[in-house]
Amino acid sequence: MRKTVRRHLGKMVAGGAIAVAGTAVMVGITLPGSVSADESGGTGQQAAQQAGQGQGQGQAAVQPGVVEEAPAEGDKGTGRDPLTDDEMERVERLALSRQLLRAGENAEGERGPERLNVQLAEPNEDELDDPNAPRRADATFYDYKNDTLVTRTVNLDTGKVEETSTQRGVQPAFSRTETVEAAQLLIASPVGAGLKADYKDATGKELTSPDQLVLTGMVFRAEQGTRPATLAKCGEHRCVRLFTKVKNGPWIDTSDLIVDLSARKVAKLG
Repeated sequence: MRKTVRRHLGKMVAGGAIAVAGTAVMVGITLPGSVSADESGGTGQQAAQQAGQGQGQGQAAVQPGVVEEAPAEGDKGTGRDPLTDDEMERVERLALSRQLLRAGENAEGERGPERLNVQLAEPNEDELDDPNAPRRADATFYDYKNDTLVTRTVNLDTGKVEETSTQRGVQPAFSRTETVEAAQLLIASPVGAGLKADYKDATGKELTSPDQLVLTGMVFRAEQGTRPATLAKCGEHRCVRLFTKVKNGPWIDTSDLIVDLSARKVAKLG
């Protein structure tokens, strides 16, 4: 069924032939393009910087008893129209409270939670038939400090945060920053030796940066009996199963290599 080979991960193949080895195999893989593609935008660090800039400006213009000046509204949508870029930026700044900004931590271990997404919120039940219902948006962050998903609902008409929810064990799709950080940890780890060897076989060059790859990240959750034991907390921790592709080249199968972003560790499924 499966032949043992002498080298690290495998070679590029033609047609249906697949060379299997060590920790990964270069194969033709069809993947969902929207899971957590390398091309998606936005980082938690950028969100934190924007929030810090907004707060600094607010302190210079506020009256006694006011925390900060509300961000400029910019271009606005109406009803159930998709959020405009200006609305998304405004929601993110309003949702990033000073406490969350100071105490939170992103995927890179820096101050401020990881920004995941901003999307239009569903109307309340009593507003379903109201054409003038308030326009709201949900801003979602992941706080690596305590492994929590934080969602804050902002009323775009009033500029106020109306609701905050905190959840554990909920793992939405990864941001680009998270996927890149996972690849960086993998490349730096001894566990990533096979990936680097196959990259060199494919290109003749050393793999030193995630920028050399097209990346897709999917959530990995541990099940009963998952080995090694270092991955047992995946699901509570934010863990990434990476799919990697040489830019303008073949896929390299790294699906058995798991990056625990919360613990900043890499392991191979046993």
